[in-house]
Amino acid sequence: MLFLDLFATSHRHHALSTGRALLWSLLWIGAALAFGAGIWIFRGAGKGLEFLTGYLIEKSLSVDNLFVFILIFATFKLGPDRQPLVLKWGIIGAIVMRVILIIFGVALMRAFHWIIYLFGAILLFAAYKMAFQEEQDIEVEKNLVVRMARRLFPVHTGDCGESFFHRHEGRLHATSLFLALLVVESSDLVFAVDSIPAVLAVTPDPFIAVTSNIFAILGLRALYFLLANVVEMFRYLKYGVGLILFFVGIKMLLSDLIHISIVWSLAFICLTLTISIIASAFQNKTRSPSA
Repeated sequence: MLFLDLFATSHRHHALSTGRALLWSLLWIGAALAFGAGIWIFRGAGKGLEFLTGYLIEKSLSVDNLFVFILIFATFKLGPDRQPLVLKWGIIGAIVMRVILIIFGVALMRAFHWIIYLFGAILLFAAYKMAFQEEQDIEVEKNLVVRMARRLFPVHTGDCGESFFHRHEGRLHATSLFLALLVVESSDLVFAVDSIPAVLAVTPDPFIAVTSNIFAILGLRALYFLLANVVEMFRYLKYGVGLILFFVGIKMLLSDLIHISIVWSLAFICLTLTISIIASAFQNKTRSPSA
């Protein structure tokens, strides 16, 4: 039944109301927790904790990714009526991409032990970018995927509703909606460079890594409509996520010298996310009187 939410926009592509977005977000979180409980029961407490830790990392990264989605939709001037369609197919593409990359990453780690140090270095660099680099505007014309698409198809800039392609004067044209989808997918590929090493730092089990990613991604559409208008209120969350990436990066680099249990890893991640959210809420409260 839960998968109906992902495909419910097939014929009616409407933005979710805040109430429905909250309901679906809670349902997705509940489904993830139930799945994690099943792993705990059938595969042991260790695997259950690995799933929960990987899910929390991917979920926190997905919240930060909402900033990029907002920029993409603003750049292409996509209103709330057309955003669900792009999000839907973007999520489907992201799931396929993550499954392939995780399986490939696990195979690399098993074949070449030194890959773990490369992944650790990638996470440290991602942590640095998260903490110290400002969000940049989306430059559509410089996007490699968009430039390749323009070479394959002419682009029709007029209003084509919810169509990815439009036949104009007997010739097939790509629409701005299709270009927006390409930018979303290429952005997710960049996100995956950070998130895949992060989850593999928690667990080398491809089943746990894949399912924790899938559950985090599947709830992204509802989460977007829930937080799109208030995402800037979580001003310190990106620093918390950056600290988490730094932690798992160090964990990978020192894995041959120091073993950090999954319990301590989960505790650190939960504490970091809690502090960053509370700090954001406190900052918003202190700023509100002068707003």
